[in-house]
Amino acid sequence: MALAEAPAARPILYSYWRSSCSHRVRIALNLKGIDYEYKAVNLLKGEQSDPEFMKLNPMKFVPALVDGDAVIGDSYAVALYLEDKYPQRPLLPQDLKKKALNIQVASIVCSGIQPLHNLTLVRFIEQKVGTGESIPWVQQQIDRGFTAVENMIKGCAGKFAMGDEVQLADVFLAPQIFAAVTRFQIDMSNYPTLARLHDQYMTHPAFEAALPDRQPDAPSSG
Repeated sequence: MALAEAPAARPILYSYWRSSCSHRVRIALNLKGIDYEYKAVNLLKGEQSDPEFMKLNPMKFVPALVDGDAVIGDSYAVALYLEDKYPQRPLLPQDLKKKALNIQVASIVCSGIQPLHNLTLVRFIEQKVGTGESIPWVQQQIDRGFTAVENMIKGCAGKFAMGDEVQLADVFLAPQIFAAVTRFQIDMSNYPTLARLHDQYMTHPAFEAALPDRQPDAPSSG
């Protein structure tokens, strides 16, 4: 009798509840239907500087995904890895123009908006310029990025950013819009398409389960 194969170990996601980069990966894992283990890394306590975590991500950022012998410490790279390894429920269309637009929107979020208001930069501005001075800076960067994305997708958006199916652009937009609304007092009436998408994301099961206040390490107050 042939021996049964041992079940494959679940991927491990090192995450912080409030991190929008981790939020993206949680959405992607949920959309792909991948069962994973959640390991919290408390950024406020400096756990990202623990030598063991730095082996996973030398940049000392979350998320980090461990999937077998694969270790990926960047949310964009994780999303593309998941797309290739777990082709069920694809996030990128076959149409080259639509695929490029998805990648462009994701890139705007992960290189042109979010890094300009991450925790390290916000703390630096507060220390060097003054308490409360980071908010105008953050709002300016979000406005610049949201204005660009709004203009890019308003002609092709349907129920979601690129039509009526969730795609990669949505995976990156949802956490960014959520952070803009809940943390940075952004008036979404200036971006009607993005505001409508936010409403859709908040009721979609895969997005809802990935919300910061649903994570194991979220404060009990939410």
